[in-house]
Amino acid sequence: MLLECKDISYRYPGSTTEVLKNMSYRISGPGFHALFGPSGVGKTTLAKMMTGEINGFSGDIIMREIHRVLYTYNLERIPGWSTVIEHLESTTPASNRKKISGLVRTFGMEACMNSRFSQLSLGQQNRVNLARYLLQDFDLLIMDESLANVDEVTKEDIILSMKADFPDRCFLYISHNVAEVAKFCNQILVLRARHKTPQTLSILGQDHSNGKALVKTDLEHTMLEIVNAF
Repeated sequence: MLLECKDISYRYPGSTTEVLKNMSYRISGPGFHALFGPSGVGKTTLAKMMTGEINGFSGDIIMREIHRVLYTYNLERIPGWSTVIEHLESTTPASNRKKISGLVRTFGMEACMNSRFSQLSLGQQNRVNLARYLLQDFDLLIMDESLANVDEVTKEDIILSMKADFPDRCFLYISHNVAEVAKFCNQILVLRARHKTPQTLSILGQDHSNGKALVKTDLEHTMLEIVNAF
């Protein structure tokens, strides 16, 4: 499994300034990886290039053994005319419906299954939305602040269960939380301002998972390395 961008440059329509300039990076293998950087450097733009939603850029995006890419984002909405469980059952492929109950328990969503989406808190909405994507067939899932407004304990349970349940899938996690990406992610791509060369730096995260010890000093070192990469 390979995801590689070569010499990507892009400017928004009507703009004279490139948001991405000669940017290259490479992710090899499945796992939980991250795209990290301050607001405005092009993280979401880059994610939408991978899905094909944004075109008109120069350079190449190469994917091997990645055939279906899905993108989910913070505050994404689902139709309000059905309950959460009705929506999950109607949008999940038949081959994956047996996974619904397990995800509901892991995500702590038992109490909201018979509620409408508009009745849920922001954290509950984001959990429901992420769950419906995990129930689809995909090779790469890009998560753009998908667990925002979710408490830290629940967030950790969700991430650890995703890593255990989908070991052959690739996740690209976009977050502004440096401790989060340092702790849970394997390869961390730090996207920097366009005037910096190179525009991306790759940092090895702690890739914490169930059964794997986490050394506090190692985590702090990774966090410092991420911050210094800016």
